[in-house]
Amino acid sequence: MNDAPSATRRAMLASGVLASLASPALAQANWPTRAISLVNPFPPGGSTDLTARAVADLLGRELGQTVIVENRTGGGTSIAATAVAQARPDGYTLLVGSPSLAINPALQPNLTPRDPQRELAPIGTTYKSAYVLVVHTELPVRDVAGLIALARARPGALNFGSSGIGTTNHLALELFRSLGQVDVVHVPYRGAAASLLDLRSGRVQGLFSGGTEVGPLMREGVIRPLAVTSLTTFPLFPDVPPLAETLPGFDVTFWQGLFAPAGTPPAVLERLEAALLRVTRGAELPARLSEQGVQVTPGGAAELQRLLAAETEKWGRVIRTAQIRPE
Repeated sequence: MNDAPSATRRAMLASGVLASLASPALAQANWPTRAISLVNPFPPGGSTDLTARAVADLLGRELGQTVIVENRTGGGTSIAATAVAQARPDGYTLLVGSPSLAINPALQPNLTPRDPQRELAPIGTTYKSAYVLVVHTELPVRDVAGLIALARARPGALNFGSSGIGTTNHLALELFRSLGQVDVVHVPYRGAAASLLDLRSGRVQGLFSGGTEVGPLMREGVIRPLAVTSLTTFPLFPDVPPLAETLPGFDVTFWQGLFAPAGTPPAVLERLEAALLRVTRGAELPARLSEQGVQVTPGGAAELQRLLAAETEKWGRVIRTAQIRPE
């Protein structure tokens, strides 16, 4: 008499265990079932935001769910990165990653996430853009070799601006100073706009800048492009040579890639990676980004993981050598 209820209870318990084990697998198989949040560390309206929104739109089409861009600025992009690293690892909260993930661990080691390579899971690359080295036209140089010769002849006399301490274009300047063995003065600004105003007036003689930002000054004829920072020529400046032709190994790009919280199920990561690759390999994304001065870079999780590791090592070395400290 006691065996029947006992058997029934055992069957019910077994059924419950199987259901609990099946639920996560079922959820992953059906993923996504609701909107996905793409957290962007940059403010609305800029080129990084426009590109993120183009990627989100096309990624949403591939996944059959809306991908909403959520701008969370501040903390040298750490606010957004921390929010994603600490989010539930279910694939519904993603990060727009950039070189800051490679820079912050050495520049500001107290910021979180302290180890993006461990705390975030790579999904894939989306695009890269080169910087262009420009000088005021009053400076009597027409190529990088001439600039290096002038800087060596007049140590400490040339002022070069940047968007701020620890920004990618500041680190490009530090790499130039190191590889070129020149003494130029770094003048940090709070953002690109202020540095470009002082370049226009001649208060600073040069800087590394995003291509779309210096376009108006180039059309005015007040600045001269000397080189792009990518290893090869860049589509936005097809006639401007790479700086690496004069300083071998010089390679600086601003890149964008998507990350999820560490611990996100492999099946979800694989679906995200496959969807992103379809987006970046398609024709629509390059067409939509053609005016942003960027180059779409299809790549999966392995490519993004290698990129972050290489950038972390490179910028960590530059920051330590130049003894750069945040403002």
